[in-house]
Amino acid sequence: MIQKGVIVILFFVLLGNTTSLMAQTEPEDIAMATDVYQDSFYESLKQKGIENYDKAIVSLEKCIKLKPDDAVAYFELGKNYFYLKEYRNAQDSFEKATKLDPKNKWYWLGIYDVSYETKNYPLAIETIQKIIPFDEEYKDDLISLYMITNQFEKALVMIIEMDEKFGKSDDRNRYKMQILSQGKYQNAEIDNLINQIKQNPKVESNYVDLIFLYSKAEQTDKALDVAKQLAKEVPTSEWGQVSLFKTYLDANQADKAIKSMNVILASSKIDSKIKHRTLNEFLIYVNKNPQYAPDLEKAISYFDNDPNVDVAKEIGKFYHSKGQFANAIKYYEKDLKANSDTDRETNLLLLEAYTQTKQFEPMTKRAMSMIEVYPSQPQFYYYAGLGNNQLKQFKNAKTVLEMGLDYVVDDKALEANFNIQLGEAYNGLGDAKKKEEYFLKANELLKKNK
Repeated sequence: MIQKGVIVILFFVLLGNTTSLMAQTEPEDIAMATDVYQDSFYESLKQKGIENYDKAIVSLEKCIKLKPDDAVAYFELGKNYFYLKEYRNAQDSFEKATKLDPKNKWYWLGIYDVSYETKNYPLAIETIQKIIPFDEEYKDDLISLYMITNQFEKALVMIIEMDEKFGKSDDRNRYKMQILSQGKYQNAEIDNLINQIKQNPKVESNYVDLIFLYSKAEQTDKALDVAKQLAKEVPTSEWGQVSLFKTYLDANQADKAIKSMNVILASSKIDSKIKHRTLNEFLIYVNKNPQYAPDLEKAISYFDNDPNVDVAKEIGKFYHSKGQFANAIKYYEKDLKANSDTDRETNLLLLEAYTQTKQFEPMTKRAMSMIEVYPSQPQFYYYAGLGNNQLKQFKNAKTVLEMGLDYVVDDKALEANFNIQLGEAYNGLGDAKKKEEYFLKANELLKKNK
């Protein structure tokens, strides 16, 4: 939010000589006087204090008649017009004050207040540039104005300058992230951060910002190289553990790698993409070294509330692809318990894994429950029929398979499998004729599917 220059100031006017005010003296700090000017001026302050701005303006106009070149009276007049939201009159008054005393920043701030309030941002930028020589911290206001007017290149240059001179701030960091979300500005910031690291190799935040940019650009290898450099320069850094984890894992120093991994996964600072890559690398390691499976279980728990990646499900798929169906089942069940128990894809994967491990009872039970949730999905009918056949519940198998076959559309392979299972069901029921009929139909479908 823009830092605005609305200032409440007490004036002390030196008798008969308002120009004797120092250039940066606050305009209301004036000496006591005994003439008509003094009475009118203090009456204006009194009326302003009780929000009678119209009456304050009348008193100030008397002051200006007495002393037409008094910048203080014009400044006060501008403030009263501003409070009345008569912005054109307020601006005119502040401008007269700046012409009479151009070295007083408070007068320029009056124009800035009006321009910001009326959303006249070009004037606000022009005015704040005149204030900056008096107080460099007003560059933060200029950055905000550049952001409002979409002058991102100018804003980024000034953000870098202010960060170097005054240190980073939350507002500037927020603006920088907003700018860098547009890819075309990232290269300039990457170059800046690389230079900052060369100049100040012990400042962790520069490494972290650079890692973030590389991660965002899907340049994970470069991000890891920066993390490695950070680990060398700042060994206590959480981000440095990213590099150490990889080093320990490659050296087969599992205990040290696990310790680094747990620091990475627990960190609120480390990017989620890096965390997912860390977990994936450990998963591959555990596949070859299953004695560390309990550590994998603990690692997965860090992702329980991750809205972006369904980690347990992805690990289930990993084991599924390796033909390790018992492990796949464990993670599919974990995922369904922690998230949506009715997720279609996870349930279908789980049913296939049940089939591969010949766990027909839980397979049948789950398939039947999924039919209630997805009554037009033929795959669930198929698994329910298959399971009932294997459990020798042939009548149940026949019923559910005949129901599901109606939902099979343009899928010759699935239709053939339905017919095979119907043949098995009729075989179990002792109807050899129907058995042959369905087997022949399945055979024809399989020929057409080639």
